[in-house]
Amino acid sequence: MARQTITVGELAKLLGVRYATVSDKLNGRSRFFYDEASHIRRKFFPKCSLEYLFEQTDEQAEVENYALR
Repeated sequence: MARQTITVGELAKLLGVRYATVSDKLNGRSRFFYDEASHIRRKFFPKCSLEYLFEQTDEQAEVENYALR
């Protein structure tokens, strides 16, 4: 997002949700639905795969696994 100067507000507008909702999704507090991810990819990152765009780091996966315990 930073390389292409795409803002959280632009994602929120595209998805028709609040800024805070997108912020929560980007920070791992909630998840993107497939249709949301697909919209984002088509509009802003057409040359990238969904896997690349939404890849989790080891740290993110560790936090998520801890939260499930």
